[in-house]
Amino acid sequence: MTNKALVLFSGGQDSATCLAWALERFDHVETVGFDYGQRHRVELECRTRFREALTTAFPRWGAKLGADHMLDLAVLGQVSETALTSDAEIRMQADGLPNTFVPGRNLLFFTFAATLAYRRGLRHLVGGMCETDYSGYPDCRDDTLKALQVALNLGMDSRLVLHTPLMWVDKAGTWRMAEDLGGGALVRLVAEETHTCYKGDRATRHPWGYGCGDCPACHLRSGGWERYEIGEGLA
Repeated sequence: MTNKALVLFSGGQDSATCLAWALERFDHVETVGFDYGQRHRVELECRTRFREALTTAFPRWGAKLGADHMLDLAVLGQVSETALTSDAEIRMQADGLPNTFVPGRNLLFFTFAATLAYRRGLRHLVGGMCETDYSGYPDCRDDTLKALQVALNLGMDSRLVLHTPLMWVDKAGTWRMAEDLGGGALVRLVAEETHTCYKGDRATRHPWGYGCGDCPACHLRSGGWERYEIGEGLA
């Protein structure tokens, strides 16, 4: 159990980089995704393609990659009135948060992942949350996730470990981390096969991947790419 991991894998840039990070460190790695009625559900299709392409491009990692799990969290979309679970215009709210914030999302993701990991004997949980380049979501903050780790272990009488390897890394650093882990081949794979755009645009190809180019997620990803290309960024 001690060297087995479960990666929260959405199909986006951050979680894909975290998957490579986990495969480099652990002997056995499984993935879990969540269908919560997200507007950009095309990311769910990217998950399968990325896993298959990763296995082909990096056989050493492919030998460690185990089962993929998809959990139906439709209830989260049903209780959320956000721009990620409807076609609402993306905007800032009076509380200073963008209306793409889905309350409780990452708390539920890690809780369900912990339940799955407990059953399958996977000690390490890996998520792509970050509070360096991010939209201000409170459930992405380091303090939140450290408190959640304590609560999960108390409530399950376990010793699960929550890893957030991107917590203090900006988006340029995330691209560089992919390069450090798998060279240009992994960078190209992340650009081509992952999805981050909130609007679900897979028709428009940019140097950094597919997306509308206008939503907050695209701004973060494209801005990170530009800084990565000139050698800037935190890692």
